Amino acid sequence: MQSLPLSDCPQEISSLVTFYWEQFVQNCRDNNTVCNDLDRLPDSFWADLVTVWGGSSYVAQQCCHHPDWLLALAHEYDTHNQSVTDPVMPALALTLADIDREDLVMEAVRQFRHRTMVGIIWRDLTNKATLIETTAALTQLAEECIDASYQWYYQYFSAQWGTPAWQQGGKEGKPQHMVILGMGKLGAGELNLSSDIDLIFAYPQAGQTEGKQKAISNQEFFVRLGQKLISALDANTKDGFAFRVDMRLRPYGQSGALVLNFDAMEQYYQDQGRDWERFAMIKARVVGGDKKAGGDLLARLKPFVFRRYVDFSAVNALREMKQMISREVVRKGRQHNIKLGPGGIREVEFIVQAFQLIHGGRDPALQQKSVFKLLNVLAGQGYLPLAATQELESAYHFLRKLEHALQAWADQQTQDLPKDKTQQCRLAWSLGFADWSLLAQTLEEHRKKVSYHFSQMVAEPTEEHASNAVLSCWQSLWQGQLSENEATQQLIAHQFQQPETILQRLQQLASDKSVRMMQRKGRQRLDAFMPILLAAAIHQSDPSNTLLRVLPLVERVLRRTAYILLLIENPVALQQLLKLCAASPWIADTIARYPMLLDEFLDVGSLYSPPDKETLADELRQQLARVPEDDIELQMETLRYFRMAHVLRVAASEVAGTLPLMKVSDYLTWIAEAVLEHVLYIALHYVQSRYGHPGGIEGDQVEFIVIAYGKLAGIELSYGSDLDLVFVYNAPHNQSSSGPKEIDNSLYFMRLGQRMIHILTAQTPSGQLYDVDMRLRPSGASGLLVSTINAYAEYQADKAWTWEHQALVRARVVAGSPQLTVQFSEVRAQVLSQARDQEKLKAEVISMRNKMRDNLATKETNGGRSDAAWLAETKFNLKHDYGGIVDIEFMVQYMVLAWSHQYSDLLTYTDNIRILEELEKAGLLAPESANLLREAYKAYRSAAHRLVLQNQSGVVTGDSFHEYRQGVVALWQQLLGDTPSPVAHESGAD
Repeated sequence: MQSLPLSDCPQEISSLVTFYWEQFVQNCRDNNTVCNDLDRLPDSFWADLVTVWGGSSYVAQQCCHHPDWLLALAHEYDTHNQSVTDPVMPALALTLADIDREDLVMEAVRQFRHRTMVGIIWRDLTNKATLIETTAALTQLAEECIDASYQWYYQYFSAQWGTPAWQQGGKEGKPQHMVILGMGKLGAGELNLSSDIDLIFAYPQAGQTEGKQKAISNQEFFVRLGQKLISALDANTKDGFAFRVDMRLRPYGQSGALVLNFDAMEQYYQDQGRDWERFAMIKARVVGGDKKAGGDLLARLKPFVFRRYVDFSAVNALREMKQMISREVVRKGRQHNIKLGPGGIREVEFIVQAFQLIHGGRDPALQQKSVFKLLNVLAGQGYLPLAATQELESAYHFLRKLEHALQAWADQQTQDLPKDKTQQCRLAWSLGFADWSLLAQTLEEHRKKVSYHFSQMVAEPTEEHASNAVLSCWQSLWQGQLSENEATQQLIAHQFQQPETILQRLQQLASDKSVRMMQRKGRQRLDAFMPILLAAAIHQSDPSNTLLRVLPLVERVLRRTAYILLLIENPVALQQLLKLCAASPWIADTIARYPMLLDEFLDVGSLYSPPDKETLADELRQQLARVPEDDIELQMETLRYFRMAHVLRVAASEVAGTLPLMKVSDYLTWIAEAVLEHVLYIALHYVQSRYGHPGGIEGDQVEFIVIAYGKLAGIELSYGSDLDLVFVYNAPHNQSSSGPKEIDNSLYFMRLGQRMIHILTAQTPSGQLYDVDMRLRPSGASGLLVSTINAYAEYQADKAWTWEHQALVRARVVAGSPQLTVQFSEVRAQVLSQARDQEKLKAEVISMRNKMRDNLATKETNGGRSDAAWLAETKFNLKHDYGGIVDIEFMVQYMVLAWSHQYSDLLTYTDNIRILEELEKAGLLAPESANLLREAYKAYRSAAHRLVLQNQSGVVTGDSFHEYRQGVVALWQQLLGDTPSPVAHESGAD
């Protein structure tokens, strides 16, 4: 027989492997097993055998008891790769199909498991399989044993008691199966070498069995089946066990029913589900039984696990769970347990799960189950710094490999480090360390890093808030323990300018029915938060207004106090919230309407640094890529949150003074463009899934474009701007779509346009994306929703009014077919560059402007009047009054229409600032005049932005911007020869 290569092994390993080899040889002789083939194997096989047997007594013993298993491994040995090949796992179900006795089922399951485990451990200890490959193979093994055993017992019991059925109106229903949920590492697909398997059993619907004279309830059937299934996997027989089964994660734990129907499961988690059960359910996955019904069950339970809002209650729950585990570790003296001890496996998993529960409701990428994959998501999505995730991933990999090495010894579920010197030597050698001290040092370094990151996650936030003495002072006021006079004096002493109003609002909040009806946990959070809020508000320049702007948010989230917990847990987020609410009531109102935006305050860096155009588009693309294409509701919510979050970032940057006016409009425009691009994609996918591809068009490109007019086209969007859009397509009239439900091309594109408008304007829990105005399409509100490019060109050439050509000056394609975009640009250039009768053009421009003034301008405005008394009495509508924004826009449009037939560069841009630059370059406008119009335009728009952020209309005092107004009016008279006259009546601002 072969001599083993033991010269490089420690004595402990050499002795152990020699002992098992002698047993193996003796067993071969006793059983007349032919082992001649082993002599022909390469040296690398014998080196691997020493490694495996030195690291796993379990594998060595299995090979000694079953020499044919080692011979089979040797036969699998790939001399090219010099490794045991990946397992081709036989189907246990095929073996069980020929068995009719329970004892033989249990024997077959155990033998299948042991045989497969030998190969898995061999590959793991010789590093021929990665950790992820090993855990995946172990998971596959467990699922095969679970489902094959379940299927056998289902048939076995159905033959005795009938088949459990769906009850459908008294008629015979279709058979129903049990759903077996794998929890923990089994659910995550990352099972370890000797792991318990955590299971939960459920079945779809109450009822009774059919097909036998004596029926039993479905509940009884599945309880009996579940009991037998547990025994088939867990019971210790002469062949050992297959998998230790833990059912304690089921509803009500050990005291609960072994199996519940779906309705009872859903009701339990809705009414009684606890925080730790949310952590457990993150990894729930169907591992046996009815996979389709299991998917339906998990969909019903998903709202319990993943909240639609940012949920910082997970951190507090995590803190409590860790404290409980730590107490148990100390009590049982298990500080050296690499799973439960400090810096262990559980802490890495807790960090990942906390982010899943906090953000997973809004980020589908966090709803997967693998820790390794999720660590990459945390880094890629910016939840954790890359360096932190790399340290956690490295530590987790090391800890899991160490866990496998511990469990490979004897196929035991252990994570305790050995105290015995021989075992320590064996463990170090198995993992490739020269001695125990080096292994212990490496382990300690990893555990310290994990402990640090975990402590950052669960750190108590109170130290970052005001001192306990200050909080106690405000706690007394909030709890009503002060007299009204004492409370008022305290507010005055802390610079609250409206103490009576503040006190009244706090009393109203405290006595509100919603507060009185709050559950205990929610009320505790509110009582903890209000002193923190009051203490933080005093650091603002106007504490009263700041607090009054934040209180509507508090009232809005009384039923979802996870938002309150977010602000308690994140003092910096609270500071930024108060800072922005103090600066802008518009921001305060927006956050009160959509509290989910509080998530944006968790990263101050991104809050004041909106991304550039390419990054914006890529970010939205990535977010939507994680949403199933058929989940239109989640797609719409994703779009809405994206838009709101980035508009908030722009507003925060503008308020902070880090973003100038032109950049503000740029960003708001880029946001809208990114949204429209994906709205078109989503709408097109929806239409194509029903009607196929439009007829008569070669290739996959759908010839459809979204044309923007007005502020969007001019890259001048403000916070409340609507979108002026026109839809155009190019396809043959006499063709129909290719789908199972054919419709003609005109209807096809009509449906596409309607779908886009629905996605943009539909009211959801997150509001609507944008208001959309389609009145600039050919023939206005009476025209078709979608036009062909030929019909559009014909209308613009023959039927459009001058004011429609003015609008066309500020029109550009923002989404859709590149080829059709080129055609539109050609149509636009042809229409705008026509030679026009300038006197007639002036008259039509003046006429339209006067109509707008009559309806929208402020009473008695007059650009030529400048005496102080008059200015003090009147107001200036920034947009519609003489010398305002519209006057500048009309002059620019007039000049483009008048001269673009000679100066084609005037058609290059659609925004007023760059058109003015082109007019100056062409010599059509004096530099001082062009500069006046540019500066006035920017000043007006900047003021309008500030007014929006203060929730004020676009009207200022009459003495504002007087020099700009006079200059604009003078240029209007110079260009158009039109002298302003007082407006006949007053109307509000636009």
